[in-house]
Amino acid sequence: MQTCASCGHQNPPDARFCNRCAAPLTAAPPEQLKTLTILFADVTGSTELGEQLDPEAVRRVMERYFEFARRVITRHGGTVEKFIGDAVVAVFGVPVVHEDDALRAVRAAAGLRAELPGLNAELQRDYGATLQLRTAVNTGEAVTATDEWLAVGDAVNVVARLEQAAAPGEILLGPETVGLVRDAVSVDALEPMGLKGKSRPVAVSRLVEVLVE
Repeated sequence: MQTCASCGHQNPPDARFCNRCAAPLTAAPPEQLKTLTILFADVTGSTELGEQLDPEAVRRVMERYFEFARRVITRHGGTVEKFIGDAVVAVFGVPVVHEDDALRAVRAAAGLRAELPGLNAELQRDYGATLQLRTAVNTGEAVTATDEWLAVGDAVNVVARLEQAAAPGEILLGPETVGLVRDAVSVDALEPMGLKGKSRPVAVSRLVEVLVE
C-alpha cells in the first residue's frame, strides 16, 4: 500500500494518484551516500541585534541577509539546504555534481565575506545595524534522502563545529576541502582543533583569499 503524503489515505501499490484527493503518488528516492561540500555561515552578535532593534526590524534584517546569502551561494552552483536560526547551510554536489564543487563552495564563502560590506551599507542606512559572519566549509561523505536534501554525515557535524570555532569575518576550511582546492587558494594552517565528537584533532586552515576565479 502507498500512503498519500497529502491526505494520509492508503492506496494500492500500483496507483499513480491518490484515490481520495488525486494528489500524485511518488515514491521518495532511496538514500544515497555522496561526497559533498558543505558551507555553514552564521550571523554573529544576533543577541545584540535583538536588543538594538524591535522584532519586526530584526526579521526584515535577517530576511535581507538570507536573500543575500542565497543569491551568492546559488551564483556559485550551491543549494541552500536550510536556515537554522541565524545560520545558512548550503551544499555543493546536490542535485548536480561538479568536479570543482569544493572550490565553488570556497568561492561562495569568499563571496559572502567580500560582498557583505555592500549589504551592511544598506542595513546601516535602513536600520542602523550591520552584520558579521563566521563561516566554515568542509568536504566529506553525507547521506542524502528525499529531494536530495542533506541528511546526516560526519562532514556535516565537522562543518558545524568549525563554524562555531571561527571568529567573526573568518572562514575555516576542513582538511578534505583544503586538499581539493590547495592550488587555487591561499590559506593559513592553524593548530589542529579538538572538535566535539571527534576522537582526534582535526587539521584546520583559515582562508586568506581565492587565487583562481
